[in-house]
Amino acid sequence: MKDIIQIKNISFNYPDQERLFTNFSMNIHEGEWTAIIGQNGSGKSTLARLIDGLIVLKSGQIVVDGLTVNDENIFDIRNKIGMVFQNPEDQFVGATVEDDVAFGLENRQIPREKMQQIVENSLKQVGMWDFRDRIPANLSGGQKQRVAIAGIIALSPKIIILDEATSMLDPRGRQEILKLVDKIKHDNDLTVISITHDIDEAAGADQVIVVNKGKVVEADQPDKIFGDINKLTSIGLSAPFTSELLSALRKRGVDSPSQYLNDQRLITWIKQLISSK
Repeated sequence: MKDIIQIKNISFNYPDQERLFTNFSMNIHEGEWTAIIGQNGSGKSTLARLIDGLIVLKSGQIVVDGLTVNDENIFDIRNKIGMVFQNPEDQFVGATVEDDVAFGLENRQIPREKMQQIVENSLKQVGMWDFRDRIPANLSGGQKQRVAIAGIIALSPKIIILDEATSMLDPRGRQEILKLVDKIKHDNDLTVISITHDIDEAAGADQVIVVNKGKVVEADQPDKIFGDINKLTSIGLSAPFTSELLSALRKRGVDSPSQYLNDQRLITWIKQLISSK
């Protein structure tokens, strides 16, 4: 499997602060959804900014789709990456939804007729075409994130980075955005990186990378990562609700699976358990 992002022995610290990363390495597989989780201050968001070149690397090397992140390649690299931030208002520059999605295309000097078609297609993909004349600041939190995602889709990146992009949404809005990104990922053959502290969000990824104190603690499939509650809690992370429920049932003498189950598989198991009684 090809690694679309390679992080090789990087070291980094902010001025007058302790070293955040020391000889840190990890890879992101092309075409997969990778969730990066860890405590606050573990460097998750810094990692996203280093990948996109928003922060200058001190030492080591980051390679994005064959290009080393440096001043020479930064424009080409940013064309490959679309970032959705925690607060979508930080990304808005247009007076209307339609203007905002068009902004990046205008910077690339896309012909107007083609640009209008791209904007329409992008807004329709996220279900926001009917809101094209609205002022972005007046939208709901979920609608704002949809517009931010439309602006990224319009630029046809190969990689989308969600930097705590759902943390300001309610549970329903969070699920809607995650389902939308998953659909866009499959429709456009994208690689998705989710920087998150939401364990249940990470549980839906193809790969989970656990970061703690500037090191990769573990990198594996969600089933392997979230099946070990003790390991998660030892580094200050909570376990998914389904894992906590199964653990509580085992303590009550119920013979329940030891591996991680997502919501759907848990419901199926509970139905089977009830029907067998």
